[in-house]
Amino acid sequence: MSNEKIQAELAKYEASVEKAVAKFPERPHLPEKRIYTPLDVKGDDAYTEEIGFPGQYPFTRGVQPTMYRGRFWTMRMYAGFSTAKASNERYRYLIANGGTGLSCAFDLPTQIGYDSDDPISEGEVGKVGVAIDSLADMEVLFDQIDLGKVSTSMTINAPASVLLAMYIAVAEEQGVPADQLRGTIQNDILKEYAARGTYIFPPKPSMRIITNIFEYCSKNVPKWNTISISGYHIREAGSTAAQEIAFTIADGIAYVDAAIKAGMNVDDFAGRLSFFWNAHNNVLEEVAKFRASRRLWANIMKNRFHAQKPKSMMLRVHTQTAGSMLTAQQPNNNIIRVALQTAAAVMGGTQSLHTNSRDEALALPTQESVTIALRTQQIVANESGLADVIDPLAGSYYVEAMTDRIYDEAAEYIKKIDELGGAVEAIEKGYIQKEIQDSAYKWQMDVENKRRIIVGVNEYTMEEEPPKGLLKVDASVGVEQCKKLADLKAGKPINKMTKGRDNDAVKAALAELKEACKKDESENLMPHILKAVKTYATLGEICGVMREVFGEYEAHVSL
Repeated sequence: MSNEKIQAELAKYEASVEKAVAKFPERPHLPEKRIYTPLDVKGDDAYTEEIGFPGQYPFTRGVQPTMYRGRFWTMRMYAGFSTAKASNERYRYLIANGGTGLSCAFDLPTQIGYDSDDPISEGEVGKVGVAIDSLADMEVLFDQIDLGKVSTSMTINAPASVLLAMYIAVAEEQGVPADQLRGTIQNDILKEYAARGTYIFPPKPSMRIITNIFEYCSKNVPKWNTISISGYHIREAGSTAAQEIAFTIADGIAYVDAAIKAGMNVDDFAGRLSFFWNAHNNVLEEVAKFRASRRLWANIMKNRFHAQKPKSMMLRVHTQTAGSMLTAQQPNNNIIRVALQTAAAVMGGTQSLHTNSRDEALALPTQESVTIALRTQQIVANESGLADVIDPLAGSYYVEAMTDRIYDEAAEYIKKIDELGGAVEAIEKGYIQKEIQDSAYKWQMDVENKRRIIVGVNEYTMEEEPPKGLLKVDASVGVEQCKKLADLKAGKPINKMTKGRDNDAVKAALAELKEACKKDESENLMPHILKAVKTYATLGEICGVMREVFGEYEAHVSL
């Protein structure tokens, strides 16, 4: 059918629905068009060039040529709570039930570089993740788990260098060389300033630490993903799909720039960069977002940074279903939400996935709930047919048009950020924060005015009994951690792997680290951090030394 014929038929269709549209006003968050046709999709040449084939530039259809026909995505369940021993038991349970990768959640004190016995940590120890104070805790966390066989992701940012060093040290104790380790550290500080808040140091020394990790791992831990540039938390803070990938890729550009300025060749490190997307509620928009983000990153790496290796141009992504979309009301509804979000991530072509549990709007997930979340992935993988064909929605008029729209909108944001001086400048000027806040406000107003329906929250509500059997972490966890720390610092063995630390060796290692921090950026801090970790210097002691030299970041917004 010619374009003219399609246009004529479309005009007839629009006329036929005119009365119905007047009677039923459309909701403002719906797409501008009711129906999409070949007129909304680019011509054959553009289609072939911009969409292409899986495993080939610009990777719109996926980064591997076989995708899930070769193997399923990594089912990487995010877990961590209370003590290292309790979290280790959950990890081993997940592996025994078909989990194919681990993902570590750390408590708030760990995330901001404080030990459990610091006064600022009181009331937060073990609450939103596992408490890790020293190598001794990390030894227990991975007890009876072969780090040569499992891939581990760690959601840690400001103190990522310290937690990575602890992981390397545990692997060495197990007899696993660093060059065999597989996994990811989040290590994405820029989004902390913009959307999440678990920062420690100002941007400049933070960028130094990140590029030190890039360099160290490229030589010593080559299979490790040195950063997971995170859009997840940007989306959780209220951004749109296009903003999620735009602001995240802008952060990615800043990291690549910093590494190149530090003297690294783009093809030496870019292949180990990874991303972290949110799988939100609108299934088709999410699929389009995944496809657009791969194309956008590939074009930036090829045309802006002149990467030569195809692997340097691949946007590889871990995904987590949307925590902000879980509801405390009618929590079993969350099972359906997570299933749909899982479908979106799979049709979008994710490389690994964590599925949230039904009760996470109320508490940490119970073992029963986390099993349902894992089984959701396994059912989608083995029973739904969604993993049987690569990029199953390619060619959909709507999905292709939306892929182009999200790509163009994100590219326009990146252009604006470039004009402001890059992601660091845009954050310091408050631009990115303001854009996220405006989108979050619009979403909330749509919910409160019922222009957007959230089942069980603003429509289809019901009287409910308070839920029973929730997992709670009590104050005794903090008391236990503080006792173990006191014993550690007194030189006593606190687990079967720890002989007891030599405090003179700790002081010497921390002094060496402090001097290294004072030197210029050519001095890589990772070997010094690893040395301190192996003496059983604590997270708080190591981060404290770096705080003394680098100072702390103070949030400010200038609009």
